[in-house]
Amino acid sequence: MSKVFRKALVALSLLAASQVQAQDVVRLGNLKLAHFGAVSYIKEIAPSCGIKVEERVFPKGLDVMQAIIAGELDVGGTASEAAIQGRAGGAPVLVVAGFAKGGARLVARPELNIRNVLQLKGKRVGVTRGAIQEVLLMAELARYGLKADAAPGEDVQLVYLSYPDLNQALLGKQIDAMMQSEPQSSQAINKGFGVEVLKPYGTLIGEPVRTLVMTEKFYRERRPLAEKFMRCFVQATQTFIDHPDKAEKYVRETIFKNQISSEDFRDAIANSPYSLDITAPHIQVTTDIMVKTGVGRMARPPVAADWVKLDLLAAAKRSLHVD
Repeated sequence: MSKVFRKALVALSLLAASQVQAQDVVRLGNLKLAHFGAVSYIKEIAPSCGIKVEERVFPKGLDVMQAIIAGELDVGGTASEAAIQGRAGGAPVLVVAGFAKGGARLVARPELNIRNVLQLKGKRVGVTRGAIQEVLLMAELARYGLKADAAPGEDVQLVYLSYPDLNQALLGKQIDAMMQSEPQSSQAINKGFGVEVLKPYGTLIGEPVRTLVMTEKFYRERRPLAEKFMRCFVQATQTFIDHPDKAEKYVRETIFKNQISSEDFRDAIANSPYSLDITAPHIQVTTDIMVKTGVGRMARPPVAADWVKLDLLAAAKRSLHVD
């Protein structure tokens, strides 16, 4: 065998290896929240699943949708409202699993003695714009006949802030209450500058389910890799469900760099437990309430049955003997 021929074979082998590696890479979008921890954990166990996962963390779910529209991601972890708005806005996504439920809490300043939704009348209430917490807040206010807007004049004045900024605003008494995510709501309560008014699960939505979304192209054209990723997702999530101490260590130390306490984490996950399942009716109800409350202002709300595809999840659960 000539030296030139051997070099050519080596070059072809390296090229083939690089192509295989590229084909096995999954680009994942995620959020920095306690109940999104199992989605983040996928990248840690990905090599044992025969894949590589490249994670990008975004401030909110709608940013994940924008990255999907730009062709920068294959899979994303978001709240359901971001997935719904994304699909309505042209994001080529499918809901393929759930990964946590709950994750919202109405928290008020202790000295105001706010004990129910009706007592929010005349108050400034903080929430993250477009988040599932806004959907739940508007649905709760509607139950009690209260109207809300960012401009003064309605029953409740909305103040739109990011999740971290909501806690600072409540601590600084710039708002009276907030509909907050986890672990921020648990932190506010444990640090004493907030008290729980309610967990907003009394609407038709019930406990909102966080959605794992996948691009249609990835789902249809890279099926073997999509199947590997879904098995890895189920394995990561079930690990966090079965081993809460491992979940706590990873979320507190790796994701939050010890910025949240053990008490914060446990309280947060008690209100946003890891899970796997989701249903098309749940997504449809959430869509209907978003339309009714005006959150997202969708010109053409998507029909859940058209884009909730749970076959990959069912197959992964069967292969791993997960109920």
